[in-house]
Amino acid sequence: MVLTVTLAVLAGCGSGASDGAGGSGDRGAPSQRAVVRLPPRGAEFDYQIGGAYPPPKGVRIVSRDRSDSPAPGLYNICYVNAFQAQPDERSSWPADLLLRDRHGRAVIDEDWNEVLLDLRTAAKRERVARRVDRWIDGCAKKGYDAVEPDNYDSYTRSRHLLTAADATAFMTLLSRHAHSRRLAVAQKNTAELAGVRGRAGLDFAVAEECGQYDECGVYAKAFDDRVVDVEYTDSGLRAALARWGGRLSIVRRDRDVSTPGSKGYVRRSAGGGVRRP
Repeated sequence: MVLTVTLAVLAGCGSGASDGAGGSGDRGAPSQRAVVRLPPRGAEFDYQIGGAYPPPKGVRIVSRDRSDSPAPGLYNICYVNAFQAQPDERSSWPADLLLRDRHGRAVIDEDWNEVLLDLRTAAKRERVARRVDRWIDGCAKKGYDAVEPDNYDSYTRSRHLLTAADATAFMTLLSRHAHSRRLAVAQKNTAELAGVRGRAGLDFAVAEECGQYDECGVYAKAFDDRVVDVEYTDSGLRAALARWGGRLSIVRRDRDVSTPGSKGYVRRSAGGGVRRP
């Protein structure tokens, strides 16, 4: 059973980045009540952000990239890269919204070759949010149930240019907008900020390798077991299932999150064995 909850979506004056709260002030949206659906606890899950394909039998929750359509009849999470610019989209971002060091060089997440977005001021957060909000609107129009804004933890890769308060303030803007579109909002990783989930307006968690790094308990406590976990190693899967298999939604995927038929495709869960080409 998927839980439906009613949230108060308020547009008022935020307190800015100094306390990590709601950003830069009134965005012009009226106060309203928004109904969002939360994912079922402990349900079979598949992580398909590398490309959509028919979900395996028994899957009830699926996460897909915003460019793909949701899976009919399932609980669908829409992946959005909200805090960094993907390589193929970098040139479309205004230059002043790309984070730069004191020498003017772009600050890059080396693992993915993605430039971090500049969230240091309320005005810039508003401008970045307006663009990401359009992607969130697209998720809502396609019929997704929730949105997964990725790279919440990008401040930890910012060479101390961004702070946790900047990240939380920006996430609060995104959550407010998503809730107004009746989408639940997932906290992606960032266990260190799970304690401020209420302030940021976050409803459940999408964790990567919380079994491998012994973080599942942090998310389980903060989100009342509404956690979907992706493990990328067999050892991580075993650790996650051993402690949390009866409570959280856990899947093992290959790191490229590839599609069936691809050379490196792997999917494993408590409900089935390893699937490889």
